[in-house]
Amino acid sequence: MVVAFKVICVDQGEWAVLAVSGELDLMTSPTLRQRLHDVVAEGRHSVVLDLSEVFFCDSSGVGVLIAARRLIRSCQGSLRLILPARGAVDGSHVNRVLGALGVRRLFDVYPGLEEAVTEDAGPLSA
Repeated sequence: MVVAFKVICVDQGEWAVLAVSGELDLMTSPTLRQRLHDVVAEGRHSVVLDLSEVFFCDSSGVGVLIAARRLIRSCQGSLRLILPARGAVDGSHVNRVLGALGVRRLFDVYPGLEEAVTEDAGPLSA
């Protein structure tokens, strides 16, 4: 079964929300990297990456997330990740990968879109 990789960008107030689905790996991570660069080049520096539908992430995907954090911080912007605590089996795969690599603490993580685009909402603890 082949699952298509998709990145859909929608505006949610001041936030550019990139909803990502499929596998984030060596073959697909350049697509996400390019979409992020396009959004920032358009002047959007408040970005939410909705990774709730990403069911696999390898080191190249993690590299894109870290590079996105660096890029957006260089523009004095904000990057927020949506990584739900509950997933198909035992939570978000991306959440587990970031935690295992010890880099989850680098990101502001939210359980859903509503929380991620609300200024008063605080991120989940690392």
